[in-house]
Amino acid sequence: MQTKIILASSSPFRRQLLDRLQLEYECQSPDIDESLEARENAVDYVCRLAEAKARRVAGDYPQAVVIGSDQCALLDGQILGKPGSHESALQQLRAAQGKTVVFHTAVCVLNLSNGFCAVEDVPFEVEFRVLSDRQLEHYLKVEQPYQCAGSFKAEAYGSCLFRRMRGDDPSALIGLPLFKLTTMLEAAGIEVV
Repeated sequence: MQTKIILASSSPFRRQLLDRLQLEYECQSPDIDESLEARENAVDYVCRLAEAKARRVAGDYPQAVVIGSDQCALLDGQILGKPGSHESALQQLRAAQGKTVVFHTAVCVLNLSNGFCAVEDVPFEVEFRVLSDRQLEHYLKVEQPYQCAGSFKAEAYGSCLFRRMRGDDPSALIGLPLFKLTTMLEAAGIEVV
């Protein structure tokens, strides 16, 4: 019998990425509190949320392999979350002008039935260009990235925002690090290739 795989996410971007692995899976929204805890750093924050999402969904599907993921952006030592509004997004993008933002994307693979749990953070750096407010406003009008960490979508028009990118896995920037996920799934007994 094939082990059921569940993506603990409502993100269309994570679904599109997981589709690349050509696995059969289901999606369930984890609906957890994503508040930052006192003195929590970016890596601990995204790793905690990725595991919390997986555990929330695994409670309903204890025999399944559950994938959880979370992402945040780090600018000048400050965690940037999802802006939620146009004004907040514009403020985040203005602050990132000419600077390097580190995106931390954590992934968790969990199977309660056999106790398997792996959680890892995959960082990715993006150096932003310096753009005018008119250019930033145009980008926000086109993309409306109000539910995206750091106010941008790398998989679309957002690529015009940066000068340079550095990292081991470009899919991490979009929200689900496939290189690491493939290794983790295989460790959990899911054959990917």
